Amino acid sequence: MKFKLDENFGTRTSGLFRDPRHDVRSVAEESLAGASDQMLYETCRTECRCLVTLDLDFADVLRFPPLKGPGIVVLRVPRNPSLELLENLVGYFLAEVHGKSMENNLWIVEPGRIRIHQVES
Repeated sequence: MKFKLDENFGTRTSGLFRDPRHDVRSVAEESLAGASDQMLYETCRTECRCLVTLDLDFADVLRFPPLKGPGIVVLRVPRNPSLELLENLVGYFLAEVHGKSMENNLWIVEPGRIRIHQVES
C-alpha cells in the first residue's frame, strides 16, 4: 500500500507505517510542508498515494471527493492527544486496512471505531 503522511506526523509516529508491505512518503520528506490542502490532495492523486492526516478538512467529501483518489485517512483525535493515543490509532488503522483497498474511500479513524465512506467507482 502506498501512503503519504501529512506534516502533522512526527518521526516516531511515521515509523509505525514503515513496513515492507507499505511504500511510505511524508510531506516533510518531499518538501511539501505548508502546501495547500488542494495541492496535497492533487499530489496524492497523481502519485496514487493514500493520504493519512490529522487535518479534519480532508473529511469534506465535497472538497476532496473519495471517488477521484487513492483514498484518504483522517485520524480524528481530541485536542492535544497523547503520543500513545496517536500511536494506538495508527496501529488500529493499520490492522484494519491490511488486505483492503483504500481506493475511492474516506476512512475516519477514531478511538474505538472506524467510519468508512465508500464510493463505487
